[in-house]
Amino acid sequence: MFIDSSNYQTHAMKDWKAWRKRERERIIAERLAIASAHNQRWSTAISSLLQQGFPNLRKKKIGLYWPFRGEYDPRPAAHDFMAAGAVLALPEVVGKNKPMHFREWWPDAPMCLGAYDIPVPHETRCIQPDVLIVPMVGFDQKGYRLGYGSGYYDRTLATFSVCPMTIGVAFEMQRLENVHPQLHDIAMHYVITEMGIFQAGRELLQQIPAELCAKNNAVV
Repeated sequence: MFIDSSNYQTHAMKDWKAWRKRERERIIAERLAIASAHNQRWSTAISSLLQQGFPNLRKKKIGLYWPFRGEYDPRPAAHDFMAAGAVLALPEVVGKNKPMHFREWWPDAPMCLGAYDIPVPHETRCIQPDVLIVPMVGFDQKGYRLGYGSGYYDRTLATFSVCPMTIGVAFEMQRLENVHPQLHDIAMHYVITEMGIFQAGRELLQQIPAELCAKNNAVV
């Protein structure tokens, strides 16, 4: 996790909230209009890259999410990680302006409806994830994320004593030049689209082969 204080960070931009709102609505509408065949093909590619580039996730506690409004569905890849030993957890919104909890999830876990009517595990144990697979409405050339506007992920990440690795997932059509990050925004460590794996750093996102990504994240 890093917070970039360079002049790229445009926290003084006028009307950045209005700009984000417009972009959020535009991208969600375009994402919902994607043909199901394209969504399936792109999602399969992202799942494959996730498995190839991060094989060590099968030894981790993984925070993922329940797909919403045309998002990439991480559950098929997560099932494979779980079969190899990973522990999975889904986020639970516990209150406005509060960090989320992550509750353990498995395919037959008891569920209830949470915020935005998104299913959440019902009273399963809370988990502190080692890795977060994070949904993105949009993302920019430095790995900053455009979310739904409530700030839950940034607020939650700021509370971890040991920062989990963050993997933002989205389709390439959700890429933006600049989301105009604010001081509270936290960039992803990695971004995965159907076009590849991209690593964030002090410069622009750098695409890296899945094999190199796996090597860089290997558990010794």
